[in-house]
Amino acid sequence: MTFFIYYFLPFILVIGVLIFFHELGHFLMAKLFNVKVEKFSLGFGYKLFGKRFGETEYLISTIPLGGYVKLLGEEMEEMKDVPQFEIHRAFYSQHVLKRIIIVLAGPIFNILLGYIIFYLSFCLSGQNIMLPEAGKVREGSPAYRAGLKGGDIILEIDGMPIKSWEELKEIVKRKGEVELSIKVKREEEILNFKVTPELSKSKNIFGEEIETPLIGIVASGRYKSIDVGPVEAIKLAFLKVGELVYLTFLILVKIFQGVVSIKTLGGPILIGQMTGQLAQKSFSYIFPFMAVISVNLAILNLLPIPVLDGGLFMFFIIELLFGKPIGIKKREIAQKVGMVILGLLIVVVTINDLSRLEIFKMDVIKRVIQYFKGASP
Repeated sequence: MTFFIYYFLPFILVIGVLIFFHELGHFLMAKLFNVKVEKFSLGFGYKLFGKRFGETEYLISTIPLGGYVKLLGEEMEEMKDVPQFEIHRAFYSQHVLKRIIIVLAGPIFNILLGYIIFYLSFCLSGQNIMLPEAGKVREGSPAYRAGLKGGDIILEIDGMPIKSWEELKEIVKRKGEVELSIKVKREEEILNFKVTPELSKSKNIFGEEIETPLIGIVASGRYKSIDVGPVEAIKLAFLKVGELVYLTFLILVKIFQGVVSIKTLGGPILIGQMTGQLAQKSFSYIFPFMAVISVNLAILNLLPIPVLDGGLFMFFIIELLFGKPIGIKKREIAQKVGMVILGLLIVVVTINDLSRLEIFKMDVIKRVIQYFKGASP
């Protein structure tokens, strides 16, 4: 029963909502351009349940790891079988720009889902920020020499108010090796210090060695929640989604560069495992996790692999540039190559997921929870 409540149900909820929003994007844009939608399915494989409303059959199928929207004439070779009276409603009868919009609508709706979840989260729960408070000061560091102590709360740097640890990090990084005027609160006293950051070697989230200006204080790790109004939440949700899009692209680049191991990739098993463990901590963590996965999947779907939305987008851009579509044979070859690439990717992530089952540590979950609370990435 525990497995069913904390693992199976949350996993189906997350995957189901992600698939529904993705396919809804394709569906709505097809309807907007009067393209006939023959089927709307949650899941692949054999039909478990189906009901026809109007011209579209809505399905729930056996394999809940994907879905599809079947459009009239969605493949070039199908066009010969389209009845003449419906030819104007076939996918491949539409202008290439309309086809591009229909294809991109799926990933865009996944990004939109992420945005909606983050927006509602900020509106309902506020924003959790890490306080700009020194947990400890490293001995011999610029801050130590200047006289800062553990427990000091940073109020200002060069006259700029500091509200969070993230702001503190960004300002020190941006200023570089320039003397800073730092105002702190120590118990009931307000004190001022002059601190000059020093370059220090460290490793970023990808394990690359970098040099960063540091003053030598370690965060206390304390958080506080601040109320967020509906208007401010628009901006915060936009920034959060933008951050996720950037990080997803960056991780993909680092994987191709060999900086990040392909072993870090995960699939449905990892999603199910993390969903279950987050649910055991608090069901409220499932929704921001869903937002993160939704944005991740949107970007992955835009990869120029022929069987993905990004592959179709690539075909249509070529058609737009050269004035004619890629030939059917070339397209079939590209799709077969895409299937092989996708198949290999599925094998890799499945092996990765299975290898984590026994060694998956709770500190990973703690880092995820910390991220959801608003900690620095």
